[in-house]
Amino acid sequence: MKKLASTVFALGLTVVIGAAQAADAPPTRLRGTIDQVDGQTLHVTSRSGEKLVVTLTPDAKVVDVSKIDISAIKPNSYIGTAAAPLPDGSLKALEVHVFPESMRGSGDGHRPFDLGPNSTMTNGTVGSVVGTSDRTLTVKYEGGEKKVVVPADVPIVTFEPGTLGELKAGAHIIVSAMKGADGNLTTNRVSVGKDGLTPPM
Repeated sequence: MKKLASTVFALGLTVVIGAAQAADAPPTRLRGTIDQVDGQTLHVTSRSGEKLVVTLTPDAKVVDVSKIDISAIKPNSYIGTAAAPLPDGSLKALEVHVFPESMRGSGDGHRPFDLGPNSTMTNGTVGSVVGTSDRTLTVKYEGGEKKVVVPADVPIVTFEPGTLGELKAGAHIIVSAMKGADGNLTTNRVSVGKDGLTPPM
């Protein structure tokens, strides 16, 4: 049963953090704050100020995003990082999320992301870690490798299973939702910042 729960969590989290979706039905990524919860309906203000309504499916799952120390990033850690390009071809991390071991391999690769201008998402295994405050990582993924500079003030987070009870007014969330023909948003997975955290990815 524990193994099954871990597998379900892993599958859910893959989508939450932006794993590939079907090309003919791309998800809408929403970052915002819950204003009100009405049964299975979330009323949300996006970070840009837009008022949106998201309906949870009956099987919706919640993933906690928790802050951790940069020391959690070690050689062989499996991480994801939203980053911006530097002139020398390396990347400057905007955030780093350290995956639980059950998520190793999820979303492996390097791709465009929507956190900022020219931002990318890189998921892979940490090779070397250089530095003690600001750090420079090598992140290896199938078919490539990136050098990533992680400033000391960059948020570092990890994931753990959450509960629907955490979806309440004031909670900061990230949702990958499907938009129906009527324009309504529906999701079966929500990432929520633990203890008031704003998920940085």
